[in-house]
Amino acid sequence: MAISGGAHSGVFGKRRHRRNPVMSEINVTPMVDVMLVLLIIFMVSAPLLTVGVPIDLPQTQATSLDQDKEPLALSVNTKGQIFLQNSEIKLEELVPKLKAITEARGGNDERIYLRGDRTVDYGTVMKVMGRLSAAGFRRVALVTEVEQGS
Repeated sequence: MAISGGAHSGVFGKRRHRRNPVMSEINVTPMVDVMLVLLIIFMVSAPLLTVGVPIDLPQTQATSLDQDKEPLALSVNTKGQIFLQNSEIKLEELVPKLKAITEARGGNDERIYLRGDRTVDYGTVMKVMGRLSAAGFRRVALVTEVEQGS
């Protein structure tokens, strides 16, 4: 028994000395791989996030307006449906919601961008503009695309 006990203690002693020292460096390769994959995912998905209500805008030669904060966007699609930002809203609910939003943002001096599809009825867009004007919104801008070629 004494011999076998000594043999086991010798094996454990050798294992203890052959063990690799503690590694004090950080392996950054997996972290770089994850960051590159996330970068590619965000680069591909970023343009998809800016798409709102699909509208075919008319073209003009007017220049774009300067923006200091995110404006309120109203859209009228080909079916005559009205959208506030990206959510559909009824014409009767438009003014109360806009007033609530502008009061929460700090005043009635809010710029509102109105996007109307080029094939939508002119009267539908004018109904929306009339409601906005009657409610006291004076900074209403019509959104168009830049005219291509001449």
